[in-house]
This record gives sequence, C-alpha cells and structure tokens, in this order.
Amino acid sequence: MATNKKEAFRQYLEAAGVLDTITKILVSLYEEPERPKNALDYIKGLLGGPTPAEFDALKQEKEDLKQQLESTKKQLEDLQAKGASSDAAAPSLEATS
Repeated sequence: MATNKKEAFRQYLEAAGVLDTITKILVSLYEEPERPKNALDYIKGLLGGPTPAEFDALKQEKEDLKQQLESTKKQLEDLQAKGASSDAAAPSLEATS
C-alpha cells in the first residue's frame, strides 16, 4: 500500500513538472565550473527566490514602508482634526458677519 502511495506521489510530481525542474537545477549545479559556496542559495536563485541579501533588503524596505505608512496616517488624522475644528469655527464667523 505504501508503494502505491509513493508511486502516486511520484506521478503527481512528474505531471506537475517538478521532477523535470529539479533535474534541470541539479544538472545546472553539476555543470557549474566552480561550485557555489552555498548550494541551497544557488538553487533558490534558480527557482526565482531572493538571495539572503535581497531578502534582508526587502525586509528593511518593508519596515521603512510601515513607518512611512504610520507617519502618513498620523498626518491624515492631524489634517482631519484641523479640518473638523475649522468647520466648527466657520459657522460662528458667518453668524457675526
């Protein structure tokens, strides 16, 4: 029964193109004239994943954007509060005219 399950999984991987992709990546790694220092990073790069440096840069960018968003939200709240106080003061000015 376990053999049937393994065979079904292998067929699934083959049908999805996973086996071909993994084979091509391993062949590419094998054919590299100089072995990469980090084979896993090399494989991730071939699969389209970010390198560790790119990942760190993306994390930093995310944090910067979160801070920028919070700052923008605060500015919006301040402007809305000023607008509300201006609207409240405007009728009293018109009444005195």
